[in-house]
Amino acid sequence: MKKAASFALGCKVNQYESEAIAELFAEKGYEIVGIDEEADVYVINTCTVTNFGDKKSRQLIRKVKRQNENAIVAVVGCYAQTAPRELVKVEGVNLVIGTKDRAQIVEMVENYKTENGVENHVSDIMKERVFEPLSIQKLANRTRAYLKIQDGCSQYCSYCIIPYARGPIRSRDPQDVIAEVKRLAENGFKEVVLTGIHVASYGKDRRDTSLLEILRQVHEVEGIERIRFSSIEPNVVTEEFAKAIAEMPKVCDHFHLSLQSGCDKTLKEMNRKYDTEKYRQAAATLRKYLPEVALTTDIIAGFPGETEEDFQASYDFAKEIGFAKIHAFPYSPKKGTPAAARKDQLLNAVKAERSHRLIELSDRMADDFIQAYVGKEVEVLYERAVGEGVYEGHTTNYIKVQGTSEKDLTNVICRTKITKAENEELFGTAEA
Repeated sequence: MKKAASFALGCKVNQYESEAIAELFAEKGYEIVGIDEEADVYVINTCTVTNFGDKKSRQLIRKVKRQNENAIVAVVGCYAQTAPRELVKVEGVNLVIGTKDRAQIVEMVENYKTENGVENHVSDIMKERVFEPLSIQKLANRTRAYLKIQDGCSQYCSYCIIPYARGPIRSRDPQDVIAEVKRLAENGFKEVVLTGIHVASYGKDRRDTSLLEILRQVHEVEGIERIRFSSIEPNVVTEEFAKAIAEMPKVCDHFHLSLQSGCDKTLKEMNRKYDTEKYRQAAATLRKYLPEVALTTDIIAGFPGETEEDFQASYDFAKEIGFAKIHAFPYSPKKGTPAAARKDQLLNAVKAERSHRLIELSDRMADDFIQAYVGKEVEVLYERAVGEGVYEGHTTNYIKVQGTSEKDLTNVICRTKITKAENEELFGTAEA
């Protein structure tokens, strides 16, 4: 039996797609193995958000070729889409496919002949208007499932290459979404995470649905008890949206509300479509309808031209909002974006120092957020055993919890009395 390995670098969307690709090979009789094992076929789903992502992709290609020099290496994903000519030259690559036509990957692999050299199947993603269905039928985990409902992005932030890697927004057919949600529920999943490249855009390219409408439809599926979705932007959070969310008890009170900078000057230069006042309103609106809501975000430190005053404004704004967690990282220039072409790049040391300050702020805010739950009862979906009679899971607002119980709590939702909080995690005793 031939063996295939499918591995994702980067985001949850990539991970979802790689699992779906693995299933395509399994359906054709391949044994699915890990990326560190010897295989006949390696599929590497690349990330290109940063130059570091590109480097990791190239390193992985070389690594798998050393494991089996006769293996077929197929490179898919964002890096493949934006730099196919570069990847064609990387030793060990056999097929370059990009971010479309992945449903035909098994056929491409099986039709490949070594004497053909490197095959480049990348086409113009900017002309794509239809969502490419890649679904997952068999998942090992039985607690939380990721479900891709959207692809592409039309925001064109000045630092980001993704619109060129993924093309314009495309939304998955709502009937197809609900069919997969029902299948997940039948397979025992209790939580579903709706994900996409820019999930807030779901439905904007169609007349028959919207993000709010698909949430309502998923909410009706029996067996699914929790619904999450990946990052949204403040512009989505209207009074109507927040009120509707609050009326759907299955929708979890945790939102990754994209920020990137708390300085209006920087936001404008990033080509973000909101300002700090809009963001402030969105945060307040969510808290109005969901008092226990956890707000998390991303912040870029050291964007080109960011002065110490600009950074301080961003820092102070983050402190004002009071996030449950900040994912802070130094700005990384990405070739092909307007921001990377700017002459006012900051020194790496400055970017690192500012990023470190944001991480310290995040740690303090995260601790403040979880300490408030000591002595309270919370509802936890337990996902796995981590010791004898000890189980780990998450609250609705995505705080990690370890609970003790004499019963097996795997994939069980139960109330838990919190006795301690440390290292961004709650500890307690689950109800019998």
